[in-house]
Amino acid sequence: MAKNRIQPCQLCQRTVKKGTTEHHLIPRRCHRNRWFQKNFTREQMRVTISVCGECHNAIHRFVPREKELGRYHNTIETLLAHPEIEKFVSWVRKRK
Repeated sequence: MAKNRIQPCQLCQRTVKKGTTEHHLIPRRCHRNRWFQKNFTREQMRVTISVCGECHNAIHRFVPREKELGRYHNTIETLLAHPEIEKFVSWVRKRK
């Protein structure tokens, strides 16, 4: 997990005092897996997004299997399309 930075979360668009952390769209544990090596370049596997702590926790709570995260939820759009993550982000956007 990278240093906290004060910038908007790429999921909920909030700027929080604690800042954001980097979320690997393809989890690092998957990088040595042959399926991921065949289907993604090294550059694609290194892509991260900046998310607030609440959204980061929600991602891992609602999609706990890292292979599933890497295969099916490896873009901001596919994360937001996940019903539970979409519902959470919609809720958290209303909070201050």
